[in-house]
Amino acid sequence: MLPVHTKDTRKGCAASPAGSARVMPPILDEISPAAQGWMAPALRWAIRAEKGVEMTDAPAPDFHVDEALAARLVADQHPDLAGEVRLVANGWDNAMFRLGDRLAVRMPRRREAVGLMWNEQRWLPRLAPRLPVAVPAPVRNGRPAPDLGYDVPWSIVPWFDGASGLAFDAETRGVAVNGLAAFVAELGAIPAPPDAPANAYRGVPLAHRDDDVRARLARGRIPDAARLTRVWDRSLAASAWPGPPVWLHGDLHPHNLLLAPSGGLVAVVDFGDITAGDPATDLATAWLTFDARARRVFRAELEARRGVDEATWDRARGWALVIASAVVDRTGPAGSFGRVASDVLEQVQLD
Repeated sequence: MLPVHTKDTRKGCAASPAGSARVMPPILDEISPAAQGWMAPALRWAIRAEKGVEMTDAPAPDFHVDEALAARLVADQHPDLAGEVRLVANGWDNAMFRLGDRLAVRMPRRREAVGLMWNEQRWLPRLAPRLPVAVPAPVRNGRPAPDLGYDVPWSIVPWFDGASGLAFDAETRGVAVNGLAAFVAELGAIPAPPDAPANAYRGVPLAHRDDDVRARLARGRIPDAARLTRVWDRSLAASAWPGPPVWLHGDLHPHNLLLAPSGGLVAVVDFGDITAGDPATDLATAWLTFDARARRVFRAELEARRGVDEATWDRARGWALVIASAVVDRTGPAGSFGRVASDVLEQVQLD
């Protein structure tokens, strides 16, 4: 969701604001209708290099948004921040516009994105000061503007420099391990209030995903299904989370990590699915993001910072299996997401 200015990495990936506008929907397929398009066939996306605008196979928008509307909204509601507005991404849920050099405007283009916008506007300003990593807390909240035909909230957010974690191999992503461990530890240590956003698909008991995972493993599209079933059974057998709900990012995979060319963590983005529940959901990033070496460091850091028992790691491995199996089942092993998901399915069998 965060508007990010991404630069070519050492692997030669194209410059792209991927991840900033929910250009790819969330990684889980057992999700609300607001995000189910993530698993669209082949997850096609392309860059219109001449304009620097990402386009996807996203559904038709519910709201018309363009540079003129974005500029008018800023000028009317936040004139002190007015500046040049340039479209940089048309994503699944949001359109993103560069605002001057250090800001951006994020505008829902679909009704399903409106609730996600409210979540970020309400909760990120409260959480950001307590987190050790930059997050896209809105600089200003934009009000609905029915007089302009745009009766939904929108945000002005920071503009960060970096690249999606998908642009890096797992070894390079390992440079981010300490930063991500600090982020997960601090976010999970913040007490979640009773009115934290509810989410039926994140932070819930792992058994809620049992039927879907077993159906995917039985369809024959996923290699090593028998071994993965044993991994899944072990995860399900782990004891349930005994503590109170903790804050969760809810979608903590490499595409929602903004990295520097060195692989260092610049920011964690896309908090539309923020919720509270079992910390194992976010700890799944140990397998989603890192190789075995960095995962050992990640686990050691989390255990030193806040203590994590073996049952929670077992459930976290299960969540990684939920996510990766959904991608491979729907799209196969090809493409940026498919390759990462295939590697995750190998990683969960290692430890």
